[in-house]
Amino acid sequence: MKILVTGASKGIGKAIAQCMKSVGEVYVTARNEKLLKEIDCSGYFVCDLANEEDLIKLGDFIKEKEIDILVNNAGEYIYNPLEKVEIFDLNHIIAVNLKAPVYLSSCAVPYMKRNKFGRIVNIGSISGVMGEAYAPLYSSTKAGLIGFAKSAGLELAEFGITVNTINPGWVDTELGKSSIEDSEFTEDEILECVPQKRYVKPEEVAELVKYLVSDSAKGITGQSINLCAGLSVGI
Repeated sequence: MKILVTGASKGIGKAIAQCMKSVGEVYVTARNEKLLKEIDCSGYFVCDLANEEDLIKLGDFIKEKEIDILVNNAGEYIYNPLEKVEIFDLNHIIAVNLKAPVYLSSCAVPYMKRNKFGRIVNIGSISGVMGEAYAPLYSSTKAGLIGFAKSAGLELAEFGITVNTINPGWVDTELGKSSIEDSEFTEDEILECVPQKRYVKPEEVAELVKYLVSDSAKGITGQSINLCAGLSVGI
């Protein structure tokens, strides 16, 4: 199996890349070449997903390597009131969080169809399920991944290809901590709202990815799975 993980230089993406080494050849991509070099993998591709030229080259890389399993993990977070949305921020977050996963999936699908096997896993967010005040760009793009998985999962089911989205809650990563700093809430206030009173670990997300790409999960497609320590259940 040949696997590509986007946004793999740290956090959830790095945990996924490390976990997937037992599944097959792992290729990683991110903007920071120094961090990518530190990952024990079969190869890496330096890429800024917001840059269309880079995105197209990464698509060519996917075709060249004949990727069996694509994990669309890379994502950007912006905390800002709706009335302060800037066109640059809007274009940037749509490019990274939604445009890139859809385009890269389209590049991987032809080989997957020929091989009668493929796995696409998107890393969404609980904010795409529930909505998050003052994060309309982030919430809407992550919600888009849920719709994409439903549509693509339906379209590709007959070819042995599954498409699913994992929606983590508050995760113990640099991005998760920085998003708390950007908000108007303290860490204690955030965790008080989480039923299990804890952060989700990156390794938990990685293990769920590993399951979803396995043969045991071949009947799961088009689904949106919340991994959020109970955050989506209610208050």
